[in-house]
Amino acid sequence: MLLSQDEARFRMVPSLRAALGVKGHRVEVGTRDCQDAVSVFGVLDVVTGAVHATTQESRQWGNRKGGVSKTGRMQRAFARHLRHVARMYPRERHRRVVLITDNAPWHRGAVVDEARRSCPHLELYRLPSYSPRLNVIERFWKALRWRAAHNRLFDTLADLKRAVRDGLRYFQTVRSPVRSLIRDCYTTVANRTASPGS
Repeated sequence: MLLSQDEARFRMVPSLRAALGVKGHRVEVGTRDCQDAVSVFGVLDVVTGAVHATTQESRQWGNRKGGVSKTGRMQRAFARHLRHVARMYPRERHRRVVLITDNAPWHRGAVVDEARRSCPHLELYRLPSYSPRLNVIERFWKALRWRAAHNRLFDTLADLKRAVRDGLRYFQTVRSPVRSLIRDCYTTVANRTASPGS
């Protein structure tokens, strides 16, 4: 089993992109001074297009309390995510599950090592530094942002989280766009590797 794994942050501050509108009327999107965000830890099955994810709220003021660093919080969240992946792909049915991942600092550490020991059938394959184009889930985050967050102002962090989860549910149900992303990613990588001087 081969899974593409990564994390993405969806902020309360709206992300603006080109949009259709009525001629003569400018499309308006409000904004707010809020650094709260929802972090999404996801895996994408590069064969079937199945997506599994866990979310974590990240509050601007709550993060400063308790003296826990961002890396420490992300390590704990990543460890929970690994256990979630192990439940989705149990050892009885999947002898070996390889997660293609980047070199983020929260993918290492005692908490992560403990989670990996409890899920020995999960293996992490770390990509070379600065090579996000090799990890197909990076393209999936772009599609999820378009569906769930672009040009939208959310009143609460719960509203943002609900929109992200609705977007994830959509792609879990309708897999053809995800399969298309996978095909395009590996075709592009294969073409770049085959052509000299690129």
